[in-house]
Amino acid sequence: MGPDSIPGLVAVVGVTLVTLAIGTWGLRFSRTTSDFFVASRTVRPGLNATAIGGEYLSAASFLGIAGLLVVGGAQMLWYPVGWTAGYLLLLVLVAAPLRRSGAYTLPDFAEARLGSRTVRAACSLLVVAIGWLYLIPQFEGAGITLRTATGAPEWAGPVVVGAVVLANVTSGGMRSVTFVQAFQYWLKLTALLVPAAVLLAVWWGDGRPGAATTGAEAWSVPVAGSGSVGLYTTYSLMLGLFLGTMGLPHVVVRYYTNPDGRAARRTTVVVLALLGLFYLWPPVYAALGRVYGASILAEGRSDVLVLELPRLMVGGVGGDVLTGLVTAGAFAAFLSTASGLAIAVAGVITQDATSRLVGERRGGGVTAFRLAAVVAVTVPVLTALAVRDVGVAQAVSQAFSVAASTFAPLLVLGIWWRRLTDVGALAGLAAGGLGAGSAAVLTLAGVAPAGWAGALLAQPAAWSVPLAAAVMVLASLATRDREPGHAGRFLVRLHTPESLDPAAR
Repeated sequence: MGPDSIPGLVAVVGVTLVTLAIGTWGLRFSRTTSDFFVASRTVRPGLNATAIGGEYLSAASFLGIAGLLVVGGAQMLWYPVGWTAGYLLLLVLVAAPLRRSGAYTLPDFAEARLGSRTVRAACSLLVVAIGWLYLIPQFEGAGITLRTATGAPEWAGPVVVGAVVLANVTSGGMRSVTFVQAFQYWLKLTALLVPAAVLLAVWWGDGRPGAATTGAEAWSVPVAGSGSVGLYTTYSLMLGLFLGTMGLPHVVVRYYTNPDGRAARRTTVVVLALLGLFYLWPPVYAALGRVYGASILAEGRSDVLVLELPRLMVGGVGGDVLTGLVTAGAFAAFLSTASGLAIAVAGVITQDATSRLVGERRGGGVTAFRLAAVVAVTVPVLTALAVRDVGVAQAVSQAFSVAASTFAPLLVLGIWWRRLTDVGALAGLAAGGLGAGSAAVLTLAGVAPAGWAGALLAQPAAWSVPLAAAVMVLASLATRDREPGHAGRFLVRLHTPESLDPAAR
């Protein structure tokens, strides 16, 4: 380990210690099972929004966007646009009714709405699958970051992040993780904003040089090329990102922590502002990378552009300090997102598996939750160690497509359409899950045919989401006799403001 590794090592150790310290402090407030699952539903909108921002801004946001932009051009701006705009749909269609459902998890909501344990089991499997699909790139990104910043072997990143996440989640659950994620949002924003300001000053002082003109015009085009195939790819990506947000388990579970539906809506509005503020800065790194990062791009290491650009533009101690800051932000990104996903997956495993193993009632207790958290973190860590070179942003995009093709139709129809039945829900989940899931597995395995076949495989949302919704509706209409008798009362509960129905709290 050379002198260049010291700033990165200090940053990683510092973030780890602060994270553990905040988690330990939050442990003082975690006493009941409800604390571990949903922080006893007492998290106010400001704190909850900041925590959502902390967990939502993953490795794909902190490292991946700048890398995608510098290689793929302006069309990749659809990623941050889609990740932010998804909260508009969440605000309008889902946030408040979901909170009023009184559920702890997505499978809880599905069972309460449809009265079916089979639908609950299917939702539980999907939550675990989506959570693990999202966790694997977080752990892989941690390995890349540690190797780049400290020279440590790549396996160290998943192990260290997994251990820290497990310590926080098992010690205080959602209550502790909320404080940790809120802190990590501001750390990540600072870690991008401050170096970006310095690097822009350096660029200005250099006479504001521009990028090489070769391919510059194509680089700035905001819609993918290749004619109709490119248009399909762009619109399918947008649809997957817009709808996928409302189906992500670690996003949805945070709305159960709000006191009521009104607070859930206020939380979403604040989240939109926080995400918009954050996403202003990755394009700055991409633009500067086009000017100063030719060596990084030539080596095919665009994922580390944010980490290495400060040293390329600023020499000496200043470059070391800025490198340490962005490293701290990147490491916080892995910790916060992985913590949120671990909470969501552990909550589902607790209620449907481990509570029985330790002899506790369904719904689980603290012991069952801790055992489930070990499983939720260990499996993706081992997978990340075994499977290398999975593109961070690509894997996250696939997770969004699967969520958009399964939980998004279930939530929208379950909240707004009385005739949804258990058979319809199961058929739609199977159609969307198998369609988008198969595409995700093949894409991550490296299957990339040319032309339309490749586009349909890489970005399945444009066909898998309508397929899932259509199957869900048609199968429900074909099984009208299975419409839950309590559906009308349940929908009234979802859509009645707490000011009119105090029991909805």
